[in-house]
Amino acid sequence: MPTPTKGPRLGGSPTHERLMLNNMAAQLFEHKQITTTVTKAKRLRPVAERLITSAKKGDLASRRRVLTQITDKSIVHELFTSIAETMAERPGGYTRITKIGPRPGDNAPMAVIELVLEPYSPKQATVKEAEQATETAAAAPAADETAEAGADAVESEVVETEEVVAEAPAEEAAADEEAADETK
Repeated sequence: MPTPTKGPRLGGSPTHERLMLNNMAAQLFEHKQITTTVTKAKRLRPVAERLITSAKKGDLASRRRVLTQITDKSIVHELFTSIAETMAERPGGYTRITKIGPRPGDNAPMAVIELVLEPYSPKQATVKEAEQATETAAAAPAADETAEAGADAVESEVVETEEVVAEAPAEEAAADEEAADETK
């Protein structure tokens, strides 16, 4: 395994890093969430999501591929039965990383990585977009009426402002002359 593209290795060797990430993935599937450093959580995410994608296929070859990485058969069984069924409709994004405060001992930034077990509803996103579109469409005619009334008021304000602006330079010039006389 070549040097990872994102930062230095987590362990002493590539093998140690791979074993560490596989063990963390097994613990994630067993406990549904784990607390670790932000760096390890970011490196764990693609490993765990790849395993979940394999589990969603559900065939024997996928099970054997997952068993090469996670050796505990009970965790693999749970991954293929409960977790894969929960994630069946979700197109991706099976994990969530939430940053928490620093670790007390060495001030390392900590994070909680967890499985997203909420049911996925593609309809819900489209319904929210439709509701927003109807709200903006309903608000548009009302805004047009207020804009027309506001345009008349703005025109009268512009005329008043021009008169005030014309008077302002004369007042400023007089104030400047008084200030100059006081300093002499």
